[in-house]
Amino acid sequence: MKTIKNPIASLRWILMVSKRFARVDRKGRSAATSVLATLGIGFGVMALIVVMSIMNGFQMSFIDSILEISSYHLRVENLESSQTADFLQVCQDNNKISCVSPFYEAQALMTGNKGGESAVIIRAIDSQAYYEDPGFRKELRMIAGQFDVSKKDSIIIGSSLANHLGLGLGDSLDLLVMSGGSDVALFSDDRVFTVTGIFSSGYREINASYCFVNFQAASAYFGKDSKLVWGLKIKNYNHDALIRSHLEKAFPNAKISAWRDYNKNFFGVLRLEKNLLLFIVALIFVVVGINIYNGMRRLVYERKNEIAILSALGVSSGQVKAVFIMKGLLMGLVGSIFGLLLGLLISFNTDIVFKLMSDILYFFQYIFTAITSPENLDYVQMNSSYTLYANIPARIFGGEVLGITLFGILSPFIAAWSASKNVLKMSVSEVLHNE
Repeated sequence: MKTIKNPIASLRWILMVSKRFARVDRKGRSAATSVLATLGIGFGVMALIVVMSIMNGFQMSFIDSILEISSYHLRVENLESSQTADFLQVCQDNNKISCVSPFYEAQALMTGNKGGESAVIIRAIDSQAYYEDPGFRKELRMIAGQFDVSKKDSIIIGSSLANHLGLGLGDSLDLLVMSGGSDVALFSDDRVFTVTGIFSSGYREINASYCFVNFQAASAYFGKDSKLVWGLKIKNYNHDALIRSHLEKAFPNAKISAWRDYNKNFFGVLRLEKNLLLFIVALIFVVVGINIYNGMRRLVYERKNEIAILSALGVSSGQVKAVFIMKGLLMGLVGSIFGLLLGLLISFNTDIVFKLMSDILYFFQYIFTAITSPENLDYVQMNSSYTLYANIPARIFGGEVLGITLFGILSPFIAAWSASKNVLKMSVSEVLHNE
């Protein structure tokens, strides 16, 4: 028998031999190892996809609120008044920029009419900004009243701040202490506002510290030294460096900062948390890869007679190794596709899955309590943690899903390739002599 040199014919031969080995292995000792390894890959891929999707949803609720409400995607400061028209025209001509909003900002110590105080950030915006910025409107959800800052004494506050100070719609508050220049009174009990709306966002710090007023209030209380800041929203916030470079060339005297410059430590912690979780769950593939490696080494030993016969017939060492590598690749493909489909199914239906898990746990807990201590049945309740998890919207990123799936395919492939190095370590004459 001659070595098969045609790549297509060689691949067909490798698949044929691999299938023959697999058919025999279903009845042999390696059958359980192959099935368990394939299932391990599948459940590993599923676990990674589900965990990363839920983690993305959990973290992006913070990040979206910060970008859309607090930091914007880009901030432009120190822009001369004579450049305003040109700046707005440049932003309008750039199809990557979706929204431009001017605002003033100051810090203050707020007191409620029922006592208590809290440090806050007061942001003065245009009265129509809420309705002209869809991202801002999406993340800043009104839970009481309306976003109405049309009057000079109107103010919109966060839900956590309202709870802390005991404020509701129509209540009055005072900005007792306010930052600013020499023309701003540090202490005053005349900066009185009326609550016209209460909002809630996905980030508690914003709910506890942010308030919104109009430009009239800024001109009256913020002082002459307060700086006008232009907040830019980009259709894809990952293009911030490109837009920033373009604006810096057009307006070299302006100070332009990106969202990456704000809350850098917070974003870094979130990224570290996500990477650590990814690493821990990815250890599943290490365990599965070791099992596949050991299983493949045993399979090579069990098939030493067949390997010797194939070598005696002229099959090259590389083609014999490819038979076992193909087996590992097929295990990875089957397991990864199974895990991919199951992971996506769970990720798209996390609310149903977590509620079902809560019901199952409650059922078994109720049965166990009824058998062991029926007098405590009144204390058996649903686990509220599952309800919290069910309300987290999973965010699936295509690049991450593709990377996890490829990792699931490559790990058994590498394990099988490493194990196949033992092929033909014994000569054909030694194998036949032992038989």
